[in-house]
Amino acid sequence: MRLRNIPRARDVIGESRFVIQDPQAHRGSWQALFGNDHPIRLEIGTGKGRFLLQMAEENPGISFVGLEKYSSVLLRGVEEQEKLQLPNLFFVRGEAELITEYFGEGEIDRIYLNFSDPWPKERNAKRRLPSHQFLQRYDRLLKEGGTIEFKTDNRDLFDFGIAEAPLGGFRITQCTYDLHHDPVMNQGNIMTEYEERFSKKGNPICKYILERDPDADRTAIEAAQKDLEREAVLRQDAERAFDERKEAEKEAQNSESVK
Repeated sequence: MRLRNIPRARDVIGESRFVIQDPQAHRGSWQALFGNDHPIRLEIGTGKGRFLLQMAEENPGISFVGLEKYSSVLLRGVEEQEKLQLPNLFFVRGEAELITEYFGEGEIDRIYLNFSDPWPKERNAKRRLPSHQFLQRYDRLLKEGGTIEFKTDNRDLFDFGIAEAPLGGFRITQCTYDLHHDPVMNQGNIMTEYEERFSKKGNPICKYILERDPDADRTAIEAAQKDLEREAVLRQDAERAFDERKEAEKEAQNSESVK
């Protein structure tokens, strides 16, 4: 799906006090940023923010952070938060691959993955948010007893996530293939934009909840986590170098046109 570019999005997000511009600077100290010792919950791929805005409004004793890659997508959530001024919600415009640079070990109480990009091509499997590569990142962030909640209407992605859970050191504690007809798991459910849209089409919504598997090989998982962190840093450096090169080329072209 092609994203519609909204020119003002970057400026609005860059000026909002509810968007943390330097998340790395708050790594390990997010409670201090919120000004309390409340548990912190993170939604990765927060989209337009509907889910997290409602969660924050209904749960003032919990702190929430919404991570979204695209400014034009995040814009609506930021503008709504500017109206609501909820003290327990911040947004970050950043990369999911870099979450271990944004948050410290054991800093997050719960992670939400809602209707994540399925990345259907096999070569992109490690980019899927329920992949074992990402689970190993989440493992670093979650506190003792922390959980992961994943919702989607994409059955292939859901089955993929189920198979990946043990590879990432997690086990499934609750699971349903039809959330809205499951009286236990649907209790207190807050729908996302996509969830409402797909439900109206008759698509069943799948959901699982994960917790760490105490029998998993922690040594192997920690070694894999370090490899992922190195890979993420190298990728970020390469992207930054590419952006700087393109900017230099643009400036050079502008100079030539002035001459």
